[in-house]
Amino acid sequence: MDRAAELAQLLEELTAEMQALGLWELQPPSPQALASTEPFCVDTLNFSQWLQWVMLPRFEQMLAEGMPLPQNCSIHPFAEEALKEHPADTRQLLVLIERIDLTLTIHH
Repeated sequence: MDRAAELAQLLEELTAEMQALGLWELQPPSPQALASTEPFCVDTLNFSQWLQWVMLPRFEQMLAEGMPLPQNCSIHPFAEEALKEHPADTRQLLVLIERIDLTLTIHH
């Protein structure tokens, strides 16, 4: 499976896992919150909001438009820290995020 197809599958699984954990929101954050220039929008969004409203749409747009995918991705370390206090069992979510990192990171 090529990187794009693998990423598309992982994004679907990530969406389903977020919905199962109750982390999926129906109302988007404000345009101002989404315009944050901080990494992961830490000043305006929580991590699951960033996944849903920033990362997922960005990757889906790249796939839809056939844009080159990033050659390095390191979301998992931040995800571990952001989700460690979450009351739900986020292990599968973290596995999916790690798989996205691995799929996108090209080792030369």
